[in-house]
Amino acid sequence: MKIISLNLNGIRSATNKGLYAWLKTQDADIVCMQEIKAQQADMTAEMLSPAGYYGNFHYAEKKGYSGVGIYSKAKPDRVIEGLGNSNLGHAHKGVADIDSEGRYLECWFGNLSVISLYLPSGSSGEERQAFKFSVMTRFMLHLQALIASGREVVICGDWNIAHKEADLKNYKGNRKNSGFLPEERVWLTELFDQVGWVDVYRKVHPNTTDECYTWWSNRGQAWAKNVGWRIDYQIATPIIASKAVAASIYKDERFSDHAPLIVEYKD
Repeated sequence: MKIISLNLNGIRSATNKGLYAWLKTQDADIVCMQEIKAQQADMTAEMLSPAGYYGNFHYAEKKGYSGVGIYSKAKPDRVIEGLGNSNLGHAHKGVADIDSEGRYLECWFGNLSVISLYLPSGSSGEERQAFKFSVMTRFMLHLQALIASGREVVICGDWNIAHKEADLKNYKGNRKNSGFLPEERVWLTELFDQVGWVDVYRKVHPNTTDECYTWWSNRGQAWAKNVGWRIDYQIATPIIASKAVAASIYKDERFSDHAPLIVEYKD
């Protein structure tokens, strides 16, 4: 099973940069997308369901903003748009502000859930950083319930956090910046070391000397100089994570300011 995660920074822009021609060469079973930046009315037939795929989306209420989607070869048994529609044992109340931004989409395939996630960025200022922390607190409850549900789960997405120093080029200069704040990094450590989720890329590539970045700023020739961040992850429950046999970051073409994260899981 091959799963791709990619922040598109606008599905219309990525389309113009050759996204669908590339997808045809990949033969992926599931493709998780973030930052669709479109409403359903903006979507072409190809965007809604490329040849050979079912398409599902959770759009943001605000036009041209956020939004997530999942393409899958198999038709999902169930589609959950937003945290508020989850049926896990604890109440998912007080998440309307998250769901209005189109940040969570879950598709069920038998006992496997695949989730496309777009966690907020806090880089625009204190207000959005406060919202990011609020989302992290509430989402941790969901992550705890998910792992206790007994389902196998793969969460693909832009988490907007670089976990360790090896996960961004300029770690010394970013210790006080959103995306590498101590509280954000501790949150991910708790997710892995205490709750029990697995960072699949790091499972496959434990050597932290490789420059495994998935996002580059549009400023200061960051792409050309490879001054990047690893903020896109596939984070999975232990059994499905143990089946990951290959993980790669595709950089031969650029469809957005993020690179596709590709993981292959043995059946």
